[in-house]
Order: sequence, then structure tokens, then C-alpha cells
Amino acid sequence: MSNAEWNTISFPALNIEFPVYSTAFTLFGVEIKWYGIMIGIGLLLAIVYCFRKMKAVGLESDRATDAVFFGFVGAIIGARLYYVVMSWDSYKDDLSKIFSVRDGGLAIYGGLIGALLVGLIAAKIRKVKILPLLDLTGMGFLIGQAVGRWGNFFNHECFGSNTSLPWGMTSPRIQASLQNNAYKILSETGVNVDPSLPVHPCFLYESLWCLAGFLLLHFYFKHRKFDGELFFIYVGWYGLGRFFIEGLRTDSLMVGHLRISQLVAALSVIAAVVVIIAMRLKIRSDGEYTFYKDSEESKALIAEAERKNAEAEEKSREKKAARKAKKDNAVLDDKDKLVDDSDGNDDEDKSDSLKEAAVEEENNNG
Repeated sequence: MSNAEWNTISFPALNIEFPVYSTAFTLFGVEIKWYGIMIGIGLLLAIVYCFRKMKAVGLESDRATDAVFFGFVGAIIGARLYYVVMSWDSYKDDLSKIFSVRDGGLAIYGGLIGALLVGLIAAKIRKVKILPLLDLTGMGFLIGQAVGRWGNFFNHECFGSNTSLPWGMTSPRIQASLQNNAYKILSETGVNVDPSLPVHPCFLYESLWCLAGFLLLHFYFKHRKFDGELFFIYVGWYGLGRFFIEGLRTDSLMVGHLRISQLVAALSVIAAVVVIIAMRLKIRSDGEYTFYKDSEESKALIAEAERKNAEAEEKSREKKAARKAKKDNAVLDDKDKLVDDSDGNDDEDKSDSLKEAAVEEENNNG
């Protein structure tokens, strides 16, 4: 079987097929994987969006951006460690494989734990309010997951059980994976799978679910009832979708016969609902809630940051004006020098002409 055939994904019901490679390109002998590229694109889009929303939640952008950035770094580390721990048998004989993140193997709930731990530590150091930051974190996660899940598509992974739906997919790589794990799938998950038939594209379901969740939070943003509500909605929304999607998957992380992510998803939904209800009841009881963005502290920090930015921009303009003036003066000096040189040459030419005329006149008289 050729490399192209091995990597060809097909949608039989739609009569569509095309090769999908894990490697995007090679740079200086290093293979750059689509998985890492998609994770990177998702991370970049999330940071850009969160940066634009910081003032709306009352955060000063420079300090908050640091916390968000380190939170996403913590997410990558946590997601990998979680996956490695839950799949230790695949790594215990070759520890170097632990660092091969480009080939896949990230667990979202490990990412969530890592992001919270590292991000909250960074926020504490940078003195950033936690709840408004969590609102941005939840929205950023949804962006990152919606885009990043397409890395699984390029790796021919994150698929489910058999389906007759039009978007059912298959490939030689998927079939080989199912055949190699057929016994484990049947014994641990109770899912009966025929490797030769199309399967659910679970990565697509999760990507679309996260995209829908992001749009929900984006339009609900102005209607939120308290700082942190968007984050808990994210936890509940993602958990709800993941619970059902995980039930379709054939590559779940297992402890015995228990799907870990499905259990965590269910607990996440319950916890999120309890917190949201409790906070809303408290607000109703207190009669009023003051968002951090409306506090004097937030207003003072943002005003100070804007003043510093304005001063920096003014200094930048002054430096540009000074450089331009220096350049203009240099040009004028060069022009003056050219004029002086030209005048000097004219005088010399006149003197030479007078000398020649005097010699000629003397010869004539002689």
C-alpha cells in the first residue's frame, strides 16, 4: 500500500476521498505536524480574542495577558501529563515518547487542570483578579478546542463507533487502529465495532460543539450575572457535550471499564450547575452585584495603563519626528555642499578663461 493510500480518508456515503497527512512540511530536517500547527492556531486566536476582551471584564491587558499566556502553557503541559499518566503502558518502555506532543496525545481535562494551576499562580504573582480572568479563559478554551480538534483529523484519530450517517469516515489508518484494539474496545468499552465500516468523526462533533459554545458565550457576554459565570457555563457546556461524545469514542482513556473523561464530564456539569445556581440565589438575596469592571480598583488600573500607553505612543511619535528632522537636515546639508562645490568650480572655470584670454592677447601683440 502506498503512502497516499495509507493516508486516504474517505466518506463512502458522500463518495468523497482524499489523502490527509499528519506532516505539514519538513523544516531543517524536522517534521512539522499539522497537529501542532492546529493547536498553535487555536492558541493564537484565543489569545487575540481574550486580549480584545480584557477591558470589557475590567482587566489591565499587560498583566492579564501574562496570566493568560502562562495558563495556556500550563494547559499544554497538563494535557500531556494527564494523557501520559492515563496511558502509562504506552510510554514506560520509551520515556522519550513523552515529549513527542506533535504526534498527538493531549487530554483536555488535564489541560484544564494545568491551565488553572499555572494560570492562577501567574495571576496571583501579577495581581490579576481571578474571576474575570476565568471568564476569558473559558472563552479562550472554546476557541482553542474548536480549532485544535482538527489536529486529530490530520492524525486520523479521535473517532467513534460505526455509523451509517452521511459523514461517517474511514481510512486504512483508522481501520488498522480499530483492528489492533478490537479486543480492548469490546472488553473495556462494550462498543462493537467493524473496522471495515465508517465511524463517527468525534473530533468534528467536539469542534462544532465548542464553536457553538463560544458563540453562545460571546453573545451572552453582556448579559452575564456575575464575574466567573462564563467560565462555569463553559465547564458545564463542554462537559455536557463531552459526556455524550465520549460515549461514542473507541479510544477513550479507561480505568477498568470506566471511561475517565465521561465521568469527569458528568461531574463537571453537576459542579457548574450547582455553582451557577448558588451564585444567582446569593445575588438575588443580596439584591445587587458589582462587577469588577465597575470597581474603583479596575478603573484606576485601566486609566493608569492607558496613560502609560499614551505616553509611550507620544515618545514614539517624538522619536520618529526627531529621526525625520535629522534625515531632512542631512539632505539639506548635502544640497548646500553640492551648491558650494558648484560655485567653486564656476570660479575656477572663470579664472582659467581669463588666463587663456591674456595669453592669446600677448601673442597677438608680439
